[in-house]
Amino acid sequence: MPAQTHISKLTLTNFRNYATLAIDVAPGAVVFSGDNGAGKTNLLEAISFLTPGRGLRRAAYGDVAREGGDGGFALHARLDGPEGEVEIGTGISGGDTAESGRRVRINGAAARAEDMLEWLRVVWLTPAMDSLFTGPAADRRRFLDRLVLAIDPGHGQRALDYEKAMRGRNRLLTEGSRDASWFEAIETQMAETGVAIAAARSELVRLLVAMIDRLPDTGPFPQADIGLSGELEAEIAGAPAVDVEERFRRALADGRDRDRAAGRTLEGPHRSDLMVRHRPKAMPAELCSTGEQKALLVGIVLSHARLTGEMSVLTPILLLDEIAAHLDGGRRAALFSILEDLNCQAFMTGTDAALFSSLHGRAQFLTVDHGTVGPTEDP
Repeated sequence: MPAQTHISKLTLTNFRNYATLAIDVAPGAVVFSGDNGAGKTNLLEAISFLTPGRGLRRAAYGDVAREGGDGGFALHARLDGPEGEVEIGTGISGGDTAESGRRVRINGAAARAEDMLEWLRVVWLTPAMDSLFTGPAADRRRFLDRLVLAIDPGHGQRALDYEKAMRGRNRLLTEGSRDASWFEAIETQMAETGVAIAAARSELVRLLVAMIDRLPDTGPFPQADIGLSGELEAEIAGAPAVDVEERFRRALADGRDRDRAAGRTLEGPHRSDLMVRHRPKAMPAELCSTGEQKALLVGIVLSHARLTGEMSVLTPILLLDEIAAHLDGGRRAALFSILEDLNCQAFMTGTDAALFSSLHGRAQFLTVDHGTVGPTEDP
């Protein structure tokens, strides 16, 4: 794995339940412990804003700003990595609207959100993702696209462009428009960006499968067989992208009446799905037990972290919320060992610091107490 990229200082202003907070952070494992509702996940959410998007909760910016504040929030991180030290700040002002987006500054200069990916990659695993395999396909697509973004920084913009074009087409459909020139322009853009999205997803899955295949057949986190369900993803594997684009463009044009009746676009990468199977059991993930699903998901995230380090030459920062509560002692010890092997900075949360006691002397322990953060007594 490449040299570690890690946060050395984190500063929050008017973020969730934190009026002001500044903490120095150690490399490697960092454990936040405290009562439910104390603000542990809020700290992980703040770190997740150091990458494009709306963070691990996908919250509206107004909900992130501290109640009783001016409606804005700010966070600042000092990073240490192979390229030296860098300062990243992001947030919104009190008068900003949702359309304004959040502002980003890198070493004091205005920057785009995607520019943060030049300096760090952030990957997370939260309890809300425990139902990933049994929940709606939209959740799996979102999870997949976050994985893609960590190794392909251009993926986020492609997804935004596709969504914008599709919203425009859906608006024309619901308005009953018959303007062929408008449809053709939008559908051409959807074909170009849609095929690029499908190709990026397919490449990620190919690389991740190869990474998983390198794991031992027996281990604490079972190997997963993963694949994609979607027309574009299937076609891109056996035909030039330009041919797939033309086929998709024609399909959109031919499907206007059908889509007009439905009030939305019925074909495209926004309908694709991530398929996961428990390899040792040869069983679909959604049919596995809750514990098996959790172990599968942890294994996928850890394999992706290793892939991200190899592909980007940036060790990812891992955010693992309540990770120890649902793992037995053997799997917890294995997880901590793998994290050290990955050479990642990993932020973990739990109500009981004792669940992380095997990391004593190898991790930084911090207690979170409703807006304050301080050292934890020996777990």
